[in-house]
Amino acid sequence: MAFTYFFRDLQTLEVIRDHVLPSLRGRRFIRIWDAGCAMGPEPYSLAMVLREGMGYMQFRNVKIIATDIDHSNLFRQVIEAGVYPEDQIKRIPDDVFTRFFHSADRDRSWRLNDEIRGAVEYKQHDLLSLKPPVERVGLIVCKNVLLHFQSVERVEVLQMFYRTLDDGGYLAVEQTQNMPEELSEFFEPVVDKARVFRKVA
Repeated sequence: MAFTYFFRDLQTLEVIRDHVLPSLRGRRFIRIWDAGCAMGPEPYSLAMVLREGMGYMQFRNVKIIATDIDHSNLFRQVIEAGVYPEDQIKRIPDDVFTRFFHSADRDRSWRLNDEIRGAVEYKQHDLLSLKPPVERVGLIVCKNVLLHFQSVERVEVLQMFYRTLDDGGYLAVEQTQNMPEELSEFFEPVVDKARVFRKVA
């Protein structure tokens, strides 16, 4: 589903900021996988939240691999340009917007700054290949994707996420997605109010 906007799931972003970021800060290199990134508002929202919670030097070590199955290559073009229309950015807090965006050359469009754009790398990827595009990540975000899969496929993808995460890594999924019973021993909830889980080694 390509439609999205910045800071769409603020609750999950706040849980990542408060409960996941302190753990990620201890890593020399911070690798994150955003699976099903659409045109980029989600991984870029995450990048801004992380940058707000980190200093410049530490944020340089953050790399968010943003993936989607899009065969048109449109998502890559939009993400790499980092230019978005006004209707997608209106939910961004004013102080965050002022810090990370500047006016683009297009009417009523805004461009992310180089620091945030540089933290996100797009790769075309099919989740059902069950082959991760990156290894040993500290956080995987997969929102509004698993609900489109059959139950067996969801389990297989979640198992792949488990293998891809570092020990003690984190997984964030959509609010409507419950962890399958057969995987309950592999992930533990971080808080009650959001679908953010920690990998159990």
